[in-house]
Amino acid sequence: MNIKPLADRVLVQPAPAEEKTIAGIIIPDSAKEKPLKGEVVAVGNGTKDEEMVVKKGDQVLYGKYAGTEIELDGEKYLIMRQSDILAII
Repeated sequence: MNIKPLADRVLVQPAPAEEKTIAGIIIPDSAKEKPLKGEVVAVGNGTKDEEMVVKKGDQVLYGKYAGTEIELDGEKYLIMRQSDILAII
């Protein structure tokens, strides 16, 4: 993969959604909750006002509606601003 986020943006690979069953009933993909954590895959250089705190390989928590979903090489990723990241795990 050859993608470099610009400015204060971060590329995150979301953790896979957990499989849940209720009394033997498997919940379909459409009803699964979006994961709220993932791994940083690439980071931008930051801006003159905001230095980049997260780095490649960090496990992070982000908001439920944070970022824009993109697909590269068959994998789903989120690209978001560093300020959308709530914490580093």
